[in-house]
Amino acid sequence: MWLRVSCYLMFELEVPTPFILMLRPRSGAQQWIAREEYKISPMVTVTEHTDVYGNLCQRLIGPPGNFSIRTTADVYTADLVDVNPGAPFVEIQYLPDAVLSYLLPSRYCESDHFNELAMSVTANRLPGYDQVAAIEAWIHETISYIPGNCGFPISAVEVNQRQAGVCRDLAHLGIALCRSLSIPARMVVGYLNQLQPMDLHAWFEAYVGGRWYTFDATQSGSKGGYVALGYGSDATDVAVFNQFGPLVYPLQQVVRVEQLEIDL
Repeated sequence: MWLRVSCYLMFELEVPTPFILMLRPRSGAQQWIAREEYKISPMVTVTEHTDVYGNLCQRLIGPPGNFSIRTTADVYTADLVDVNPGAPFVEIQYLPDAVLSYLLPSRYCESDHFNELAMSVTANRLPGYDQVAAIEAWIHETISYIPGNCGFPISAVEVNQRQAGVCRDLAHLGIALCRSLSIPARMVVGYLNQLQPMDLHAWFEAYVGGRWYTFDATQSGSKGGYVALGYGSDATDVAVFNQFGPLVYPLQQVVRVEQLEIDL
């Protein structure tokens, strides 16, 4: 399907404020970027780099006063996410070097706390994809999903204690459970078609059967319409904006996803 995704951020800054943004999707195996617009008002000098996870990041200094960022992209993405029941667990010695870091505990995914729970949730499942599918289903059925935006991430341990969280928090728990079984898992942030209420979204991917597969405990079924902006070990790595100096929140944050009826 063709999607038009957009994000508008408006800030009121008191002093010149450095930002690192992650608002440009990149083309890859799961999505193709056909057109982009990136508007900053007032216009300032912007430099771009690729971080250690391959994400496109923009650096700038926002001037005092009203400062806005508007991005739009036309993206071709799958109607349904790929599923592959029975895809095998990849033994550690055969994992690609770039995947190894996603086995380790991280700030919000304390995988060393979850081995017993993960073994219980995945009992009698084939190692690999079927274990991750069981984790996804268990989170969907057990942890209350609270749509909306929460200012501060919570860790997988806290999510399990509270038995509730936003999309980002449920992804943290899924990642921690996977890593506790030595299945590489990473967080993804981006857009999801027909998400209600519409906002930026987070989900996770697991590496089984020699590739990454999408899992999202907040949704039912294998519907597609995902557009990734960034990948990382947890929420620390995938913030769509980081600002430095006096803490500011957007005065406005508007996210839209529109399905295009005709090919571009």
